Amino acid sequence: MVTYVQDFAQGSMEQKDLLGGKGANLAEMTRLGLPVPPGFTITTEACRYYLRNGKVPTDLRVEVTQAVRRLEAAMDRRLGDFHEPLLVSVRSGAKFSMPGMMETVLNIGLNDASVQGLAELAGDERFAWDSYRRLVQMFGKTVLGIDGDVFAAELDAAKRAAGVASDSELGADAMRALTTRFKEIVKEQTGRDFPQHPREQLDLAIVAVLESWNTERAMLYRRRERIPHDIGTAVNICTMVFGNLGENSGTGVAFTRDPATGRPGDYGDYLPNAQGEDVVAGIRNTLPLSALEEINADAYAELRSVMRRLENHYRDLCDIEFTIEQGTLWMLQTRVGKRTAPAAFRIAAELEREHVITLDEALLRVSGEQLSQLMFPQFDPRAVDTVLLTRAMSASPGAAVGHCVFDSETATEWAARGEKVILVRRETNPDDLAGMIAAEGILTARGGKTSHAAVVARGMGRTCVVGADALDVDPVAREFRVRVRAQEGREASEYVVAEGDLIAIDGGTGDVYLGDVPVIPSPVTTYLTDGLDAALAAAGEGDAGDDTRALVHAVDLLLHHADETRRLGVEANADTGDDARRARSLGAEGIGLTRTEHMFLGERRVLVERVILAGDDDARDAALAELLPLQRADFVELLEAMDGLPVTIRLIDPPLHEFLPDLTDLSVRVALAQERGESGPEVDRDHELLAAVRRMHEANPMLGLRGVRLGLVVPGLFALQIRAICEAQADLLAAGKDPRAQIMVPLVASVMELHLVRDVAEQIMAEVGAERGIELALEVGAMLELPRAALTADRIAEASDFFSFGTNDLTQTTWGFSRDDVEGAFFSQYAANGVLTVSPFESIDTRGVGRLVRIAVEEARAAKPSLTFGVCGEHGGDPELIRFFDAVGLDYVSCSPFRVPVARLEAGRAAIEAAGSGKASDSR
Repeated sequence: MVTYVQDFAQGSMEQKDLLGGKGANLAEMTRLGLPVPPGFTITTEACRYYLRNGKVPTDLRVEVTQAVRRLEAAMDRRLGDFHEPLLVSVRSGAKFSMPGMMETVLNIGLNDASVQGLAELAGDERFAWDSYRRLVQMFGKTVLGIDGDVFAAELDAAKRAAGVASDSELGADAMRALTTRFKEIVKEQTGRDFPQHPREQLDLAIVAVLESWNTERAMLYRRRERIPHDIGTAVNICTMVFGNLGENSGTGVAFTRDPATGRPGDYGDYLPNAQGEDVVAGIRNTLPLSALEEINADAYAELRSVMRRLENHYRDLCDIEFTIEQGTLWMLQTRVGKRTAPAAFRIAAELEREHVITLDEALLRVSGEQLSQLMFPQFDPRAVDTVLLTRAMSASPGAAVGHCVFDSETATEWAARGEKVILVRRETNPDDLAGMIAAEGILTARGGKTSHAAVVARGMGRTCVVGADALDVDPVAREFRVRVRAQEGREASEYVVAEGDLIAIDGGTGDVYLGDVPVIPSPVTTYLTDGLDAALAAAGEGDAGDDTRALVHAVDLLLHHADETRRLGVEANADTGDDARRARSLGAEGIGLTRTEHMFLGERRVLVERVILAGDDDARDAALAELLPLQRADFVELLEAMDGLPVTIRLIDPPLHEFLPDLTDLSVRVALAQERGESGPEVDRDHELLAAVRRMHEANPMLGLRGVRLGLVVPGLFALQIRAICEAQADLLAAGKDPRAQIMVPLVASVMELHLVRDVAEQIMAEVGAERGIELALEVGAMLELPRAALTADRIAEASDFFSFGTNDLTQTTWGFSRDDVEGAFFSQYAANGVLTVSPFESIDTRGVGRLVRIAVEEARAAKPSLTFGVCGEHGGDPELIRFFDAVGLDYVSCSPFRVPVARLEAGRAAIEAAGSGKASDSR
């Protein structure tokens, strides 16, 4: 029999699948003897049942009743009692952290009668009515679906009437009146009274949390974070403790290390006389956690002791929510904390140096995606003519420039048309998620490092600055005003920044600029291209310099360990000598793909046109002869840049019509010339081109005359390229170099296609070798881009020295998708209705395309063990997929030069995971 309810005292941190992250960690803290308010968890099984059947399980109500009675017995109070009421909170809690995406309701159990009992029990009438006001507001918004702005407007009006700035300054009478007004809003908006029965409140809140699993914002967050949609959320019912019981009470969020930089120490936010949602929502600017020492030294000392214990227990950065009720500390939540990319590397390296985790574990605590974030440029601190609007709180690092917008919808709309935007808000809430994803950065006037904006931005790797209280944000007028003090060469003045104006934010310093700001390479990019000493020398002074040096040392440690650990080779896609040199400086061990068609563009296009238009063999041979020295020089530059390393050169792949003018444009030009009676060489050439374009026109050119088919049908084309490769190899060998060219044939579907090209290649190698007096034995391989090639790879292997998977075309031909057509046509609808969780062009479809790769590797390797296998599509640099490529037995991945360090890191992580040594961070 399935049990749907479990007390905190029964669980442990290992039960996240069943209890969710929050429930499992509450159980673990209870097991450790930490001060956790008693409570129980409704398991994810109940949520999955609800999602399948549209109703809660029959047994759940009974189990909740039993759990509530155990809670009442433990606390010696009854839920909603008129004299000493037991109050509870109802919170979501999935296996993976989804900050702010689902629902929470506090103070369940309050009603018109029990509010009097709470006032008597606490000896504080204002506190009781404040708590009731909060319940009606949260319940109305979360459970009854009332627009939260309606309540917020009434609260703002009450503060204006009382002449106060914050909620905490409103007295008991004002809170009572506000509660009455909130209940009237519930009646007006829903046609029913606010529920007075505590059990009805509890049951409705539980259902609201279960339903919040499938809200639009929750599904959007899961799609972005690749969290499965079918795991469901747990629901945690916890005894209420109150941070709004006066100045000796409060609430806060703490981190055992700085989640922005990774710097050791105690970090976080604290709000006296407040409840937890005030901190997370960012509606009030917070005090730094260190301020708690002056307010309540004993509670601060106890909190620091708990923080140290939790970090030692979890062996990672911990994110902790706590409340102090009249001087008594209560722990409301802990989890392995979300962190920025710099913090992830620094924390992993320092925990390893402290011998808390192993080096393998440290490598698993970081990701290639985080490393790529560290390679983005940053603002140049030496830039002149910049207007610093304000300096606020750095919440998530990075340099972001964009047009300021003031709501999520505008951010999404502008980003969709290619505009870079900065989302500017007083504070963000979960409904802003789509805009936060679309924006380059987020700027809020309120909130601290643990506000909704800060936590979500850190999790997404999005630049964020919070607590910019110098900004007067007016979302209705769609502008913000800021008074800027006198700066060097400028007088003090007020700036009005309207929607569409360009601003820049620095998530590392908290600086907000008007207009664009020049950027420079990041310290990590300097390290990767110029070495450790150069990066350390450029780190600067002060705390920021110390943070930079710590970060660079951490990246150096973990990237070196990845290189020592990984099995997969990492090569790069490069078409020019500059690309190849850049790739080599970033650690590439070869070139896995050179696209030779890029060498036929620009001024050389006319030579390709001559090949196409040639009326006889002599004319074609003359055009090819002019191309030969140009191609040879291209290959010499590439091979020289990668001396001693393999360079895989793919023969021309696209259909020839791509080198000719557009059919419609050319037809119009010819028609206009005829209408005007024009003549001459240019007109004659246009007629020739039009005839050729019409002759070569294909209904579906990407499945037509291209790749190996083109080489076999157009005489001399592949031979030209192969000869240029062989002559470049011979020239460099004669110069004492160590060139290692490889010839790759695209779009092979039949072993006979490869045999025919290989015969030509071997003949040309022999000819060039005889001419130069050397022996040439270049490897010839096939690019597997078609399902038939994958399924007959064991046959094709007999004519091949290596295989490289072209996963873009393999995905197109497996799915029957034309990438250029379908991504803008219906992918968004497919994502919304669950057909696709991610585009198969972003992340390989392991069940379909991936299975073809696995079949090809297994069967071809059995037929010819000496074969090497690689992948050269952009999938080769996808951090999520490198583990897959390692698992199926590929020998190398090839990706863009920028992604080479990312692939190196992920290949090391894949090897550790395959060996089963180490444990990844659970910060997701």
